[in-house]
Amino acid sequence: MQYIKRDIQAVLKECVKKFPVVSVTGPRQSGKSTLLKKAFPRLPYFNLEDPETRAYASEDPKGFLTSASTPVIIDEIQRVPELLSYIQVIVDETGKPGRFLLSGSQNLLVGESISQTLAGRVAVFSLLPFSLMELKRYHLENFSVNDWLVTGNYPRIYDAKIKPDQFYSGYINTYLERDVRAIKNIENMSRFQTFLQLCAARTGQMLNFTNLAEESGISLNTAKAWISILEASYVIFLLRPHFVNYSKRLVKMPKLYFYDTGLACNLLNIKTGETLEYHPLRGAFFETAIISEIAKKYYNSMVRPPIYFWRDKTGHEVDCLIDNEGSLIPIEIKSGKTIQNKFFKGISHYQSLSGCGRGFVIYAGDSRQQRKDVSVYPWDAFHSILK
Repeated sequence: MQYIKRDIQAVLKECVKKFPVVSVTGPRQSGKSTLLKKAFPRLPYFNLEDPETRAYASEDPKGFLTSASTPVIIDEIQRVPELLSYIQVIVDETGKPGRFLLSGSQNLLVGESISQTLAGRVAVFSLLPFSLMELKRYHLENFSVNDWLVTGNYPRIYDAKIKPDQFYSGYINTYLERDVRAIKNIENMSRFQTFLQLCAARTGQMLNFTNLAEESGISLNTAKAWISILEASYVIFLLRPHFVNYSKRLVKMPKLYFYDTGLACNLLNIKTGETLEYHPLRGAFFETAIISEIAKKYYNSMVRPPIYFWRDKTGHEVDCLIDNEGSLIPIEIKSGKTIQNKFFKGISHYQSLSGCGRGFVIYAGDSRQQRKDVSVYPWDAFHSILK
């Protein structure tokens, strides 16, 4: 099994030298455990999914922590959250950097507990599935854009050579039965799965909570709560509109995106690149994948992604705005494979209003092109603009 070095690893190692606690959260199967064990192979490793280890940590937390006299990796920390208070005491007494390396699969349970208990003592990382650049280290010569969208980015698909539909079937069942139930006791899990599928059909689109609730047969408050669950478990994220007004008639709803298009495709029974080619949601999936790639670039540097979208109520839109220290960079994302003049309309309109500098178009073709105020990049080579 080939280990692919993760882009987040360099920053992670730097932070271990500076912070007494380093935490890595992210979705299930994103590679958190493998990252920590490969980056720090000499450290003792404890997995709280193991019943005996969890019982020891839960029944005698002080003894469990002090028995590990060297820096230690503790996986699935959300299984025994009371350990965090004892960790706080230890790091306050010693002050040594790199004392505890923690990981967990649920942002809601892990992230809030860590931020409250270990504020100022912890560096928090979010590890998502492979980025496209990480995948390229596998030397996937015949990897088409449709194959990428349907296969997704979860490491185990590539490491164990599992068929995507087999992986995601098991992944969804595990997610529903374990992660969702751990966050909130949902009585009608079948309805929640339907809700999840309806969200997949909305990826890359404006999120209308009222419409989503009505189609799901649930209340508006329940829909909002369930969206929070999907966010907390790294299934979806919401992209907010940018509000430096160049027009007062701007949309205020966020856009919904899946972190992984393979998961979204599987939820909608799209299992091959050929099926996706003529699917009405292909453009939405392509946009989802590129927006997720941009978010990963920032998360891998331990930076909250400074990304937004812009749309007015007359239909003018820019798919992505990157706030680069106050300088806005507009990016249009097009699933077509041939460069067309209509690709540039949104950016040109926004540039005329905002006076921002060069914009970028990312499309599903394979050629680069330089226009007067816009650079065009193919889907598998656009990461250089994020430098």
